[in-house]
This record gives sequence, structure tokens and C-alpha cells, in this order.
Amino acid sequence: MSGDPVPSAAVPQPELPVTFRPVRTRVVLLTIGAGLLVVLTVVALMMPSGGAQPWGPGDRATMIITGVLIFALLAVLSRPKVVADDAGVTVVNLVVRRHLEWAEIVKVNLRTGDPWAYLDLTDGTSLAAMGIQPGGGRDQAVRAARRLRALAEARGTGQPGTG
Repeated sequence: MSGDPVPSAAVPQPELPVTFRPVRTRVVLLTIGAGLLVVLTVVALMMPSGGAQPWGPGDRATMIITGVLIFALLAVLSRPKVVADDAGVTVVNLVVRRHLEWAEIVKVNLRTGDPWAYLDLTDGTSLAAMGIQPGGGRDQAVRAARRLRALAEARGTGQPGTG
């Protein structure tokens, strides 16, 4: 979005609260996780308990637990989101959740080639906002970043060093 031809003032501000998340990515990850859990559970329960190579309760449990762990990992990967409300912005990444006041956000960036949007903060750091990512659709990510930028400019000071 650097060098963005559409000024953020021209972008309509969404009603608050608003949640930005890569919906397509989330659906794919959770569907694959649930499918693998079901398949591994069915296979574990269908394996023979007698014969030359019997499966015991430990073998079955290991297979089912593997399915649960794979599902849990994919659920964590589907977690990222950005929630904007009157109080500020909450960024939820893979394992970290951080709430920012509007005044803490200087700029919202989504440049070509970036894996997700970045929030430039008043303390001079940047925070990855993985909930806005082009992997689920570049146009959708650009629209979301523009909307969040318009909100940040309207509600925050946008001045470095004020936080």
C-alpha cells in the first residue's frame, strides 16, 4: 500500500467493531484439520485387534492423539485476526495478542510482497498484523488495510513519539 493511489480519507470507515481475518485461509485450515482428525480416528478404530499384527489401545490412542495435535496446530495457524473497536485495535497473531490504543498507531502498511500488514507504532517499532494477509486474496487484504488505515488516521494522532 506504500504509494497507495487512493487516499485513506476517500475510503469509507467501517462500523465498529470490525474484525479483519483471512477467512478463506481459516476455512481451509480448519477443514483440513477436522478431516485429518476424522480419518485418523476412523483408521485407528478400524485396525485389527487380533491376528499377526494386532493394534492395541496404545496404538489407537497414539493415532487419535496425532490427529488431535495436527488439528490443534492448524487451529493455531488459523487464529490471526485484527479487531478494531472504539477503544483501539487488538492484534491476534499465532500465539500473541496485543491491544493498541488508536493513538499508538502511526501508519498501516501493506506493501507488495509483504506476507501481511504491518502497523508502525509511536514507539518506533512495527507490529505484524497477520489477520490482514494477501494469501487469502490480495484485493481483500488491500481493502482491509485501507479501511484500517482510514480508521487509524481518523481516530489516532498518527504522530510518532506521542505514545
